[in-house]
Amino acid sequence: MSGFSNTTNEHLIRSELWSRQIKEVFLEELQGTRYVDFLTDFPDGELINIPSFGQMEVRDYEEGQSVQYAAFSTGNYQFSISEYKSVATYITDKNKQDSFYSAQLVGAFVPKMTRAIAVAMETDVLAIGPSGQTSGDLNAINGVPHRWVGKGSSNVIAPSDFAKAKLALRMAQVPQTNLVAIVHPSTLFTLETMTNLVNLSNNPRWEGVVRDGAVAGMKFMFNVFGFDVYTSTFLPEGISETIDGTVVTDGAANIFFSAAGGDTLPFKGLIRQAPRVESSREKNLQRDEYVMTARYGFGFYRPENFVCVLTDPAAAIAAV
Repeated sequence: MSGFSNTTNEHLIRSELWSRQIKEVFLEELQGTRYVDFLTDFPDGELINIPSFGQMEVRDYEEGQSVQYAAFSTGNYQFSISEYKSVATYITDKNKQDSFYSAQLVGAFVPKMTRAIAVAMETDVLAIGPSGQTSGDLNAINGVPHRWVGKGSSNVIAPSDFAKAKLALRMAQVPQTNLVAIVHPSTLFTLETMTNLVNLSNNPRWEGVVRDGAVAGMKFMFNVFGFDVYTSTFLPEGISETIDGTVVTDGAANIFFSAAGGDTLPFKGLIRQAPRVESSREKNLQRDEYVMTARYGFGFYRPENFVCVLTDPAAAIAAV
């Protein structure tokens, strides 16, 4: 008597099974471009000039004397479309024929390309301010620094940094509405483990933070000295410099500004060409090719509406 079994017909049994499910990497929410004032009156070229006017000066006057005439200061801000990005890949005919996942792979090309360019734009936006300031300098405006090293122990963040950032913006006449802080994850860790956050007898307002954690999605559930605090892994890192005698090595940038909107935003931007995908057949190489390109520019528009506090991620993580 004969029949089919795994032992007698092993060639009909796949020795390994592959799931139809594809494992995706975790993706962080992108938020930087929401704080960019995008230009709309930039019809051609790649460089635009935006003039600025200062204020008039008041002088004392005496009867019978001639008034004194004076011009007010003017300035010029130049913005350029500086970035031209591309993402490209291909799939060979042989791979399409032999791969069980070829259809899923091709279907993922455009979303993955779009995400890659979005990450590049996010990284560029969050680097505008820290790179636009003068390295190793307090970047003082109206007598108040706009760049310094965190005042906590071992160059980590401290609550006083938030108060000082607010003072810097206030002294620069920046609107005190929609104040935003985007901090490095290690800075988030420092805030979550501060004594006045953990010990409810010190500050009952933090009860929700201890119960639920500090983050709901990408946004803090609390407000520090008027700043709504967000966290991002795309902030500039590896910064080493000395500011006002304080040395930071492999530091991370934490940024503070007012997101009141429009012309008050610290960053300007223009997307000359939104991400666009094209595909073609390369018969000599027997493959299908996919290319996505984008062209854009970002600029540091209002240094007065920007504060950068450098912190030491390694010290923050080692502190607890």
